This record gives sequence, structure tokens and C-alpha cells, in this order.
Amino acid sequence: MLTRRTLMGSAALIAFAFTTPAMADPAAALAALADTVLSTGPSGEAPSPASAVTLSDAELAQIREMGATAAIVMHYGGNDWSRAQINGLQTQFEAMGIEVIAVTDAGFKPETQVANIETVMAQSPDIIVSIPTDPVATATAYRAAVDAGVTMVFMDNVPAGFVAGQDYVSVVSADNYGNGVAAAHLMAQALNGEGEVGLVFHAADFFVTKQRYDGFKATIAADYPGMTIVDEQGIGGPDFTGDADRAAGAMLTAHPEIDAIWAVWDVPAEGVISAARAAGRDDLIITTIDLGENVAISMAQGGMVKGVGAQRPYDQGVTEAILAGYGLLDKEAPGFVAVPALPVTKDNLLDAWQTVYAAPATENIINSMN
Repeated sequence: MLTRRTLMGSAALIAFAFTTPAMADPAAALAALADTVLSTGPSGEAPSPASAVTLSDAELAQIREMGATAAIVMHYGGNDWSRAQINGLQTQFEAMGIEVIAVTDAGFKPETQVANIETVMAQSPDIIVSIPTDPVATATAYRAAVDAGVTMVFMDNVPAGFVAGQDYVSVVSADNYGNGVAAAHLMAQALNGEGEVGLVFHAADFFVTKQRYDGFKATIAADYPGMTIVDEQGIGGPDFTGDADRAAGAMLTAHPEIDAIWAVWDVPAEGVISAARAAGRDDLIITTIDLGENVAISMAQGGMVKGVGAQRPYDQGVTEAILAGYGLLDKEAPGFVAVPALPVTKDNLLDAWQTVYAAPATENIINSMN
């Protein structure tokens, strides 16, 4: 028998169905990322594909005759991503007859990177490939290199006030926004779209890590009404593992029932793992960005790390070296080049490692799978 209460209840359910957003299908959303770049460049540039960046045999021969030199000025060298970038750069520079005369590590400190640039400039390189730790604090040092005639190519970020095609050749990046999106869908997949979530983000003016954070938060808000972000903690480094350990520990104390934590890249994720173990929370779900060995081992073992949005740093390094060749030849280059995000779970881990690093997975990862 229909009653007024029954009709009102049915109307309320219908209204709820029309006003509450439906949960996304994580698997379909992840598959759609394979051929899509969601990021824009540091100045809002549309992305160009890395596959379009090429040099002819004649152009390569011309570059080899120059006897050019290059320096690689990193923001931070203590992770698998940096090592893969350097490997891709060195491999491609060698193929182009370009000698790498310096590789520096700033430990994520702008003042150290400024000193590194000044030291490198004393060796008069023809090329510098770099990623600024801070776009403002390092700008003057990069400007001095440009004024000295150095060909500049950047990874991920550019110094304040620099213009593509004028001050530097190009900037090459992963789809960092897309990787944040991937990490959100991977977390939703592991949680079945329901749960309380914490974020460990990078508390710095760093373009790519902010894109990851924005992509993750926007995806949770838009696509997963059953998931709630209950806490956020920023970390500044340089001890990113220790900082993330403390940040995640504080979250787990304040929210003992929290279901999952996202970390901005793999090194902080290691700190989250440590905090979860100390709190007896082996059931915590973690997703992150960058496919480092330690988070890969956790995935392989069926541990806390359930998914990673991976960059393709080896390919990025190769592309950066080729773009440096564009600069030597005064060849017109796209201002922003990007490669798609690569969602990684235990199911595709070994193939993904080969894609990311152009090398087989390590014995530690393979043994963990077994």
C-alpha cells in the first residue's frame, strides 16, 4: 500500500540519485590515460609528443662534428627517477658525439644548485640540461648561463621569466597531472571507491609536484563521492623519507581509521610505509607517483603500495638530449614536450619497469614477485 511517507521517501531517493555524482569506473579511466596527456607546460603550453622530436642522420652527423660538451644539473639525485633521466641523457649524448663533462646534485637546495651552475660554467659547457629546484631563486644563475651562450634544455620546470625558443630550447616532462589522476584512480580501485584518505604533498613552489597534487585531489572530488580527504600534510625535505614518516604518523594518530594515504612520489611513500608499520597498520593502502625499486618491491609482495602513476624518465632523458641537438642546430623546437602517464599495479609491474627504465626489473623485484 502506498502511503505519503513511502512516496516522500521514493522522491527523496530519486532526488539523491540525480544530485549525487556517480562513481567513475577506475579501470576504464586508467585505460584512457594511455594515449592522453592532461598536463600543460609551465606557461600553459599545449603538449607536443616526444615521438615528434627527431634528428635526421645528416643532422646527427653535423652535431658529431661540433665536438660539443654538456652538463647535467639535477635538483636531486637520490632516486631511481633521477638516475634513469641521467642514463637516458648520457646514452643519447654519447650517440650524438657530445661529451658529458659534469653531473651535479643539489639535494633539493636552491643555493646548492646555484653554486653547482656556477661551478659548471667554469668548464664552459655548450649545453646544460637541468631541472630548477626553485624557479625564482635559481633564475639569475640560469640567466648568466644563457647570456654566456649556453644551449639550455629543462626537465619539468623552467626558471622564472624564461621564454621557450628565446632563453631555452624546450622543457620535457611526464604527464604529472595525469600521473596524479592515475594515482587517484588506482587508490579508488583498491578501495572500491569508499574510504577516508590522507595526502602527503610537497610543500614547495615546484611545478610538477603541484600538478600531481592538483590532479589527485580533483579526481577524488569529481569522480569518487564515497572517498573523503580527511587530512593533508606537507613536507619540505631534504629528508623526504623522514619527513613523510612523521607526517603520516601524525595522520595515523589523528585519524586511526584512515584507509589510505597518497604520497607525492616514491621516496616519501617509503616514509608512509614506515609510519604505517610502526602504527601496526599493514592494511593501509598507499598509492604514489614514480616507480622506484622500494615501492615496486612492496607492490610485488602484495604489500601496502597498490599502485603507482609512473613517469618514463629514461625516454625523457633521451628526448632532452635530442632537443639539445635542436639547439645546437638552431632548429625550431616545440616549447613543451610530454609523455603520457603509465599506471602501474602488480599485474603489469615487470613490463612497466622495462618501459620506465629501458632495462629488466631488478632481481629484488623479481624475487619479490615469486
